Amino acid sequence: MTIANTHINAEAEVVHGTAPLPIGSLFALALAAFVTILTEALPAGLLSQISEGLAISEALAGQLVTVYAIGSLLAAIPLTAATQGMRRRPLLLLAIAGFAVANTVTTLSTHYALTMVARLLGGVSAGLLWALLAGYAARMVPEHQKGRAIAIAMVGAPLALSLGVPAGTLLGNLIGWRMSFAIMSLFAVALMVWIRLKVPDFPGQTTHKRLALGQVFKLPGVRSVLFVVLAFVLAHNILFTYIAPFLTAVGLGERTDLVLLVFGVASLLGIWVVGVLIDRHLRALTLAGTVLFALSAMMLGAMSDRPVAVYIAVAAWGVAFGGAGTLFQTAIAKTAAEAADLAQSMLVTAWNLAIAGGGIVGGVLLDHLGVVAFAPVLVVLLLLTLVVVWSASKCGFTRSLQ
Repeated sequence: MTIANTHINAEAEVVHGTAPLPIGSLFALALAAFVTILTEALPAGLLSQISEGLAISEALAGQLVTVYAIGSLLAAIPLTAATQGMRRRPLLLLAIAGFAVANTVTTLSTHYALTMVARLLGGVSAGLLWALLAGYAARMVPEHQKGRAIAIAMVGAPLALSLGVPAGTLLGNLIGWRMSFAIMSLFAVALMVWIRLKVPDFPGQTTHKRLALGQVFKLPGVRSVLFVVLAFVLAHNILFTYIAPFLTAVGLGERTDLVLLVFGVASLLGIWVVGVLIDRHLRALTLAGTVLFALSAMMLGAMSDRPVAVYIAVAAWGVAFGGAGTLFQTAIAKTAAEAADLAQSMLVTAWNLAIAGGGIVGGVLLDHLGVVAFAPVLVVLLLLTLVVVWSASKCGFTRSLQ
């Protein structure tokens, strides 16, 4: 009788929303995101050391970041489509093993070409892992907790950018860039052990449930979410990629590090807000974040001669962007349902295209019109984003996730 009552009470907890989240498992996924971003961005803070160690220019060392992004961009959709039938935990472990191998080879390699191959492998692993994370987190919890679960699983990415990269750069300066990558390898191996012991496994999709890529793309709401990702992240990367020349033009070039710190701390606040509210207010949060980003862009354009206004605008931008990834991944996971992993791979591709596009579009604007062109272009992109989110109330950015 006691066992039966316990089972009934457990079911009641799930129904009424009091069941605790599987924090240990979700944090394991968050650490996987942390490893992914840190592996990608770590060379950026150690370019001079890497160039000296491999006897190459800093420009060539910078391509270690580029080739990683290319691997992620090219691999996300085909790898996710090809592995739909695999069980999820072995596939997740395989992706993290890719980071362990890539970072180990980077640690030991004395040849630029071999290091580039290792980085390409790391990018391929990243493309697969990003496509897995949100869907994996969503499968661990009941419907009304999916948004919060995804928020926890994705918190590793901004933490890696705001805390991990500076810490990794400091560590590299203290013990050398090769040891930094070695530590990353050991971290990945330890994470694999944690996942194997603590993270539940799930089956892949059976053949009759799998949808072709074109079918997933045509699902109601999927294209809306992908457009929003492209426009919003493109706007972000135009400004973020060229934040140093923008700040130099407005007389804050020597405060770039402080401005980026403000952005990083504010983004953590954005993540927290989204994590608390997303399960009931995904649509409202997306609209509010887009409006907040647009307002910050207008402030940067109109009041860039006032340092206080710049800091306020950057903080608002950070809050808006901090939770954006969680909002978009939750929206597409809900929209695509059982095809979530394949839809996530499309989102990963769209996100990386927007990153590349930010570098290209921002560079063209900077060369031909100067930083004064950034704000108007950002506002146009964000207004388009706002229109699409507003019109996608039934599919994509629904009024409630419950």
